[in-house]
Amino acid sequence: SPEQLMKDRADYARKGIARGRSLAAVVYDDGILICAENPSSTLRKTSEIYDRIGFAGVGKYNEFDQLRIAGVRSADLKGYAYSREDVDGRSLANGYAQSLGNVFTHEMKPMEVEILIAEVSNGPDDDRLFHILYDGTLIDEASFTVLGGDAEAVRNRVASEFEATPSLADGLRLAALALAGPDRSLSAGDLEVAVLDRNVEHRAFRRLTVDEVAELLGGEVGGSDQSGSGNGASDVEEIPLAATVTTDTGATDLSTAETDASAEAEN
Repeated sequence: SPEQLMKDRADYARKGIARGRSLAAVVYDDGILICAENPSSTLRKTSEIYDRIGFAGVGKYNEFDQLRIAGVRSADLKGYAYSREDVDGRSLANGYAQSLGNVFTHEMKPMEVEILIAEVSNGPDDDRLFHILYDGTLIDEASFTVLGGDAEAVRNRVASEFEATPSLADGLRLAALALAGPDRSLSAGDLEVAVLDRNVEHRAFRRLTVDEVAELLGGEVGGSDQSGSGNGASDVEEIPLAATVTTDTGATDLSTAETDASAEAEN
């Protein structure tokens, strides 16, 4: 039945995403912090999309990297054709949601990814965190969000400690503690950390070095058991770069999806 088919696809995607490591994003006083458990120094989960917009993905690396590249090119094209101010996180998120929804509905295999579009503004209240699920569900988060791995447990740990808008150091320590949990310890070398700095006029995205992360954390965080380092097999695939989201029956152009989604949102 159609219901069972959709359920099987959802279960398949969720299991694939849960095998990876988690990622947390937190709004802090001077911007947005994105913290991912990722010991690799070359395969990145976080990236810049445009001036004040960042991207993060969890799940199958080759799939969310295709989405990242499609988003970068769509944003560049829109900024060139119109103006840089016309590139916004909401329209990009709508385009991603439509693309993922089309793949989930029409293709044999859904994409095993969750992605985040983060857009920094002039103040914490105006920052945007768009969480897009494997089936195209779009969630507008406030203050923080968690993707991938044991997301519910990590989210609960962040929520239990999150009070007011934190500083960068407090926000990073909160995210790292939540990712580590009570049974493991994480050090600066285990983390990939990036920020969108609201005090920078144009290109707000910046990666933090291992030394910067270590200084902000002040040492290892989490429990004393370091044996459980998670299963990161899904994060170590390399792929040819592509400008579109390739599917079994063709390719979905993100810029077209973004335009269609924006038109629907305005109607």
